[in-house]
Amino acid sequence: MAGSGRSLEPWARELLRCPVTGATLVDGVGPDGEPTLVSTDPVNPLAYPVRDGIPVLLVDEGVPVRQG
Repeated sequence: MAGSGRSLEPWARELLRCPVTGATLVDGVGPDGEPTLVSTDPVNPLAYPVRDGIPVLLVDEGVPVRQG
């Protein structure tokens, strides 16, 4: 999670999953330039914000990712 000044331990990072689809998450950047975690689900990819180095993996925080 670049730019946050903090990062998760690799073992903890491997445990994180999309709360909607259960897909693994990869680092991304939101439209505002802020770090996000993006699900790898091929049908319903969602992006979740990372605030102050903490992933906000709440169903209501997931934003659909444009597939292009």
